[in-house]
Amino acid sequence: MKAIHFVGKGEARFADLAEPELQPGHALIRVMASGLCHTDIDVLHGRYGSSAFPVVPGHEYAGIVEAVADDVTGVSVGDRVAVDPNIPCGTCRACRRGLTNLCTDLKAYGVTHDGGFAEFSVVRAKHLHPIGSLPFDRAALAEPLACVLNGLGASGFESDPRRPEKALVVGAGPIGLLLALALKARGVETVSVADLNESRLAFADSLGLAALPSGSDQLKGQRQGFDFVADATGVAGVAESLIDYASDGGTVLFFGVCAPEARIAISPFEIFRRQLRLCGSHSLNGQIQDALTLLQADDGTMARLVSHRLPMAEMLPFFEKGGASAATMKVQFAAG
Repeated sequence: MKAIHFVGKGEARFADLAEPELQPGHALIRVMASGLCHTDIDVLHGRYGSSAFPVVPGHEYAGIVEAVADDVTGVSVGDRVAVDPNIPCGTCRACRRGLTNLCTDLKAYGVTHDGGFAEFSVVRAKHLHPIGSLPFDRAALAEPLACVLNGLGASGFESDPRRPEKALVVGAGPIGLLLALALKARGVETVSVADLNESRLAFADSLGLAALPSGSDQLKGQRQGFDFVADATGVAGVAESLIDYASDGGTVLFFGVCAPEARIAISPFEIFRRQLRLCGSHSLNGQIQDALTLLQADDGTMARLVSHRLPMAEMLPFFEKGGASAATMKVQFAAG
């Protein structure tokens, strides 16, 4: 089968691999769509998880069940499914507390196990979710959207009866825009997105979001004006500035992935005096089905985040430096 193959740190190839063997408790999936995430780049360069090599990357994918092991029930050949890539141990303290995304021995398809940038993938049956008639490219957005929903849950947004009226997401990349659209879908009246790139701001505006140039007087004039503020850049300086834009009693979500060694300075007195809530979020924690429900209700706006649908042979440059531009949003492998 054709696949993107990480054979070692910094070494990605377009390869012919043997079709994976079906194992007990698993299903063989013909991959129909698989999305590229910055995490895949980090895996390639040894900056995320254990970066086990060799490995087929890809943790945002959907496809058709081709075969199931004899002991599998509830999943049948021909089913259209999306994959939950996280593989927690199930026994550590975090897992026992229901925080499987914080598992001390967390593994994942596309990180430690072969994932979705291949024609076929063998996946534990319990990690498959039916997608009904949802197009595969939209279903492949379920994983990043589930990460967004985990962030909203961790922030207390989902359970707070005082839903924010105004929200700000800093970073107009695909994950930032997905977070902004999810906030809008969850009933936030005004969702603003800040970024330095004019083309990305224009795209955000076309999605029905309020576009604000980073560093502009227009943005500075709204300091302490947002009930919910999130970073989707992973830039420490941006993360440090978030509380400047949070209103009294507001929430700040550190959603972007800053470098492990990065540090920021904040005033604990300001957090105390203004009763701010600061929170972080990592990966997803069982929200694939909720994400699929949201995608099924969406009018197609979220699907506009997929800027490239490419055959496998054309995916490799996007794993390499310089393969993408500021105009690039979500890049997907699309079968057929």
